[in-house]
Parts: sequence; structure tokens; C-alpha cells
Amino acid sequence: MDPDYQRRLQGQRSNGHTSPSSPLGDRFIPSRAGANWQLGLARIPDNAQRSVLPKAKDTADGSKDSLAYACLIKNELLGAGIEDAKEPTEERRVSQGQSPSSGNLFRYGAGRPSEPWSPYSLSPVSAKSHKLLSSPRKQARKISKIPFKVLDAPELQDDFYLNLVDWSSTNVLSVGLGACVYLWSACTSQVTRLCDLSAEGDSVTSVAWAERGHLVAVGTHKGLVQVWDVAASKQTALLQGHSARVGALAWNGDVLSSGSRDRLIL
Repeated sequence: MDPDYQRRLQGQRSNGHTSPSSPLGDRFIPSRAGANWQLGLARIPDNAQRSVLPKAKDTADGSKDSLAYACLIKNELLGAGIEDAKEPTEERRVSQGQSPSSGNLFRYGAGRPSEPWSPYSLSPVSAKSHKLLSSPRKQARKISKIPFKVLDAPELQDDFYLNLVDWSSTNVLSVGLGACVYLWSACTSQVTRLCDLSAEGDSVTSVAWAERGHLVAVGTHKGLVQVWDVAASKQTALLQGHSARVGALAWNGDVLSSGSRDRLIL
């Protein structure tokens, strides 16, 4: 080796200085157990969402199975500590485009102490997940596929813009048939005729019960609104102002609103 090159190499080794090492602080890792994962997954395409558990979603309990499965995954991977699979109202608001009410995306803090678990346990899941899977499930309400009562309505008009059927808070059904309004009580199965507009040359186009169930409003083809007292079978008020049929009625307390084909709401 060249002696001059060797001297230069040794001089570079002796003269080179190293930068002093700076002390490094702690590295904080966020705890994702309190994160709202629905916020990040809200914009996943529908095709990707339908590909997850397709068989479970075809059944009546598909949504509940998916919710329990999601809670189980959070317990095992994120340590969420969920013991009861309830409907996440916060996630519903986020999925509808609303911001969560409180809480940051990530939470920093010390981990919660885990419950003592026997090393001889044969369960492959944690204690929280074991409680989650052992919690009783609410039975789904069964809806009958056949009607329990069929009423004859021979003169019921087949018009989308008419509202001829309304159910009261006292379990009484009102039906507008032609020029008459009939009431059917679900408790006694008794049918009564409330009014008949054939003498006036008019017909019923809408019916609506008051919130307390003691008054019923009747809209007519000539643009009139009649208010009837059901207990007394007597007309208590006659409202005018429309020039066409009244097809929509709505109560708000003691305030009655009517919508007509003349494009007016009174």
C-alpha cells in the first residue's frame, strides 16, 4: 500500500468527528379502542360492504350477527371491552353524514387492567368476549304474513293523491268510502257510519284523526273541511278556503292543516 495514502487514511479516521447523540423521548402510540371506525369506513363502496357476510345479511338476524361479530373483533384485536352488543347510535349519525358528538379520533392513555383469566381456560377468546357471546339475545318480533282482519271497502277510490284511511290513538279506523265516512273499532269490531255527503253532491277525499282521538277531520271533493265529534256523531266545524279537492289533512295538537289540489295549504 502507498505510504502517503495510508497516512491520509489514518488522518481522516482520527480527524473525523461524530455528532453527539441526542436523547430521544417516548414514542406515544394511540389507543384505537376508542376510535370511531365507522368514520373511516363510511365511504366504502356498497359492493365491498355486501361482500362481507353475504349469507348473514340474507337472514332476519343478519344485522345482529354482523354487529356481534364486529364487537367480537374489536374485543380481540383492539381490547375494546364490549360486553353487550347494542345498536351503535353514534355510528348511525356518522354514517348519515353527521359528525360525532364528542371524542377525538384517537385517545391517549394508560391501558385498562384486564380481568384475571385462568390460564387453564379452554376458551379461545377473552373474558369480555366470553361475556359478549354469553349475553342473552333479544328475540326478533314475528310479523304475521296474513292479515288478522279483512274489511270490505266497495267504494274505496283507487287514487294515490287521496288519504282515505286513518287510524286513531283510540284504536278506531276511519275509512272514506264514496260520500260516506265509516268507523271501525278494533276493540269491539263495531262498524258505524259517521257522515253521508251524498245529499250535498260531494264525496270524501281525505280523513285524519286528531291526536287525542276524539275528533276526525274530513276533506271533500268541493274543497271543504269538516270536523266531526266522534262521541256525539256531530259536526263541530266547517272550514272553507279551498277551490279544489282536499287530499291531505294533518293535526298538530289543536291545529289542523289542509292541503288541496289548488296548491294552497291552510
